[in-house]
Amino acid sequence: MRVALAAAVRTLPRGAGLAYEPKFDGHRLVVLRSATDVTLQARSGRIVTGAFPDLAAAALQLPADTVLDGEVVVWHAGRTDFALVQRRAAATAARAAVLAQRLPASYAAFDVLELAGLDLRPRPYERRRALLVDLLLPLGPPLQPVPMTTDPELAATWYETLPASGIEGLVVKRLDQAYPAGRRGWQKLRHTDVRDAAVVGYTGTARRPLALVLVLPVGDETPLVSSPLSAALRAEIAAEVAARGATSPSPATVTAIGLGEVPFRPLDPPLTAEVRQASARHPPPEVLRLRTDL
Repeated sequence: MRVALAAAVRTLPRGAGLAYEPKFDGHRLVVLRSATDVTLQARSGRIVTGAFPDLAAAALQLPADTVLDGEVVVWHAGRTDFALVQRRAAATAARAAVLAQRLPASYAAFDVLELAGLDLRPRPYERRRALLVDLLLPLGPPLQPVPMTTDPELAATWYETLPASGIEGLVVKRLDQAYPAGRRGWQKLRHTDVRDAAVVGYTGTARRPLALVLVLPVGDETPLVSSPLSAALRAEIAAEVAARGATSPSPATVTAIGLGEVPFRPLDPPLTAEVRQASARHPPPEVLRLRTDL
């Protein structure tokens, strides 16, 4: 199941016929309810049903042959916690049942792609949204539709006030739009200058990476060296490199501002990291976290 994607924008789109939704900070998840069971699929296509048994059980309430698109989130201390979602997603089957009790997941659904065997993807978003609300509101948590407004002023208020709850921005969609499977047909406005970047390598060693070599999604695709990694990120990236089980690739070099030519180890295929964009005053991008959910 190919999911719709969103293109980043720097200002809030305004105009007639637009809908605005909060962008939850979680893992993209497609819920597929068949006649007999439930399958949970990550954005990458990987099946993650075993990691979220609580959501799989809740989705059994859906009509047979129904498909939802949304984000799985974990709430903690009044806000969504991405690290806890990562913990849930990485759990073994045996551990997943325990974590489902300790860290229950919620599903923030923002689209219904199929309902009782009827393919809704060609239908306009406005119609799909109405069907989604009618479907989920009677069920209640943990399956819930995301909030939506057509008022740009209310959307702007959400953008300014909801970060305290872990909301990372807004997604903007056209009311008359069919579901843009596999395309960047939506728009997303994220807070500050945070964005996803391709991790094409790392400096240091496989056991102790020091910084990441990044290609940002804007610009001329010139690789940049990040600021030094935190201890937690060093350990996480070392584990990702070790999990690939490959021999060390031949080193390459990249030009780092203030350092000149720096040797690094390429990663192929690259990883994805969330970074705080470089600026004129602070050139090295800061790595905030790996995006293993993509």
